[in-house]
Amino acid sequence: MKIYKFPNDAEVRELITRPTKDAADLSALVSQVLARIQREGDAAVLDYERQFDHVELTSLAVTEAEFQAAEAQVGPELKSALELAHANIARFHEAQRYAGIELETAPGVRCWQRSVPIEKVGLYIPGGTAPLFSTVLMLATPARIAGCREIVLCTPPRPDGTVNPAILVAARIAGVSRVFKAGGVQAIGAMAYGTESVPKVYKIFGPGNQFVQCAKQLVSLADVAIDLPAGPSEVEVIADATANPVFVAADLLSQAEHGVDSQVLLVTTSEQLLRDVQAEVDRQLQVLPRKEIAAAALDHSRLVLVATMDEALAISNRYAPEHLIIETADAEALAAQVTNAGSVFIGHLTPESAGDYASGTNHTLPTNGYATAYSGVNLDAFCRKITYQHITPEGLQSIGQAVELMAAAEQLDAHRNAMAVRRQNLAKNNS
Repeated sequence: MKIYKFPNDAEVRELITRPTKDAADLSALVSQVLARIQREGDAAVLDYERQFDHVELTSLAVTEAEFQAAEAQVGPELKSALELAHANIARFHEAQRYAGIELETAPGVRCWQRSVPIEKVGLYIPGGTAPLFSTVLMLATPARIAGCREIVLCTPPRPDGTVNPAILVAARIAGVSRVFKAGGVQAIGAMAYGTESVPKVYKIFGPGNQFVQCAKQLVSLADVAIDLPAGPSEVEVIADATANPVFVAADLLSQAEHGVDSQVLLVTTSEQLLRDVQAEVDRQLQVLPRKEIAAAALDHSRLVLVATMDEALAISNRYAPEHLIIETADAEALAAQVTNAGSVFIGHLTPESAGDYASGTNHTLPTNGYATAYSGVNLDAFCRKITYQHITPEGLQSIGQAVELMAAAEQLDAHRNAMAVRRQNLAKNNS
């Protein structure tokens, strides 16, 4: 991990830069796959499953028998943990329900707004080196609470053609409608365009590798909405001399193990802590099963020493991390000054992994600096807000002349006329 001590502005710009990849070749390849899925449907998806996931499938849908087999394979302790996490996620997202507004903006002009669920949503759940059954809970739970009529889930099958059983059990717990065996770009294309088996959805959610993210961005240009732009996972830790270096190192490695292109960042006011964390990262890394992945991520990660917490916060708000952990004596006060972050974890006893699994907040968050403009997934992500207005004769008198004047000034005479004919009719009937 590269060390920065009391960085100047140029060094701050450097240290907040994420690892980048040339996406031109990637986009061309993904576009070809998507185009074929749009033309050929299931046949193309099955062929790409042979090519990319190295599995021979005769159908894409997960059967009821497969769901029942998965229930038998997941032990009671893990199932209980899934149910606990689901309950906390549901409790937090239930509290986000929108009550709606209604008011009279002018005499005789009544406006209101209500929240309406997206009817069909698609969830993508990675199933490769880390089958993310926790993400099933994070996405399907708010979708069900929002009232989405159809919740479709795609996940890559294992070499024997089955789906990770914990993914299927989580899908049942959270209320997924249907599950299909499809991974990568072919899964995104199937949900975006629809095939003989996989229904077309209106919005796609979920993490994935660079191919999946590229596919999501391409289909969002014309065919379907997506949750948010996303890149590799990342965490930043802000810490002072009160922090436990064992905790801090564990937090950094918990994100580094996600992938070789993940990034972790420590910003601290304590040089002793920086040295201790560096040593502790090296020690803990040696015993990690995903050691090689984490080590590759650490190659482009940073340890940063600053003079004050104000400087630490300034760097953090410029970096806009996906996950921000604050391990300081005054963590809550510092958290109140955070303006850009996906999710904030406050205090020495709050690891980012709590939010990944069971605290109740959502772990589908903006990465790559998008936290400056995007929220993480929440109940509103599965809803649309529709506005309404109703105008009475009194309302025509209140705003009619202003509407006509503004439309005329914009040289949109048909707009002006739509109001004018009503006002003329009202005047005629009142004469």
